[in-house]
Amino acid sequence: MVRKRQGGGEPVPEIREVAFSAPAGRPSGVEVLTLAELRERADACQLATPHRPGFHHLLLLDRGRLVHSVDFREHVLAQGDLLWSRPGQVQHFGDLTGAEGRLVLFEAGFLDPATAAAARIEDWYGPPVRHPRGAAARRMAAAMDQLHQEFGALGGLPLEVHLEVLRHLLAVLVLRAAHPDEAAGEAGSCPAGETYLRFRDAVERGFTRSRRVADYARALGYAPRTLSRATEATAGVGAKEFIDRRVVLEAKRLLAHGDQSAARIADRLGFADATNFSKFFQRRTGRTPIAFRDAVRGGAQRVGGGPLRPA
Repeated sequence: MVRKRQGGGEPVPEIREVAFSAPAGRPSGVEVLTLAELRERADACQLATPHRPGFHHLLLLDRGRLVHSVDFREHVLAQGDLLWSRPGQVQHFGDLTGAEGRLVLFEAGFLDPATAAAARIEDWYGPPVRHPRGAAARRMAAAMDQLHQEFGALGGLPLEVHLEVLRHLLAVLVLRAAHPDEAAGEAGSCPAGETYLRFRDAVERGFTRSRRVADYARALGYAPRTLSRATEATAGVGAKEFIDRRVVLEAKRLLAHGDQSAARIADRLGFADATNFSKFFQRRTGRTPIAFRDAVRGGAQRVGGGPLRPA
């Protein structure tokens, strides 16, 4: 889909929304495939184009190296690394020719509510890449192996039983991904405390209305310094930086995904006017909103084709 620039001019392609589409004859809600299978059926240009899936991606890299962008940040995966991108995040693949691995695509509603809550599958602040090592890596690989084998075993069990087995095996994998063994030395990780989790959720609800730490502290019953300490311990940044990063991310999504004016985006994000928004965005990213949009859209304009579908 394309839209005209405001005031006319050349059409500007939007970042594609990608809906989940179950393979023919397969249960809906989940799919497991290898990167080799992905290369065979998906156009490389489409994979390299920024797109916005409405479902989860879990990718375990078995061999090689892969560059993958999630929400405008590039990540380099090595053997044994696990990538988890979530619905609504803008992503695109790098060169797949030197990488081998297994990829799980699943809709949020496929897992039972208890597993979804324990695995924090709606935690958009979770790190996109994990680096399990030692026993944790072996358990992660074993969970992926079992899920991959069961997905390919359609016909060995009644369909409804097969579906439940897949659901349980996926639950094991996402729980392992969300809670890597501390003994494995997950670098830079710190268990999230209640203070941080409450603040994180409050920011997700309110970042378009307030960017002031004091407002969140007052609403949650904490001192501002308490919020900053909790956020630094878990996320590695202070409370103000945490709020601003969330605002910048939403601004990037709106700029890349749609064709709204800076004034309209400023209003949606709670800025007094387009000038204040533009100054904030440029100070945080080094680019004006229009320059950022042109850079992202420029990559999309070089490729064509219809929306990528995992089917």
